[in-house]
Amino acid sequence: MELSTAGLIGAAVGLVLGWVDYKVVGDLVERALRRTDTSTTREEKDDYERRIRLFRIVFLIGTMGFFPILGYLLGRLLFG
Repeated sequence: MELSTAGLIGAAVGLVLGWVDYKVVGDLVERALRRTDTSTTREEKDDYERRIRLFRIVFLIGTMGFFPILGYLLGRLLFG
């Protein structure tokens, strides 16, 4: 499979957009999750924080995987 220059540029743009999406949307979701925290004990609070960290990791992998692929495909489709 031959890699196209337009596709690689699109993937790089997608990577940057994925990082921005991760930071902006991830922060918004994390703040909303923290507002819903009803933990009463230290163990519940630690479990809630662990789940938020897990969300951030999954969201990072998702955005940093999806956006570059989409960027590559759009770059190839639109610019060859």
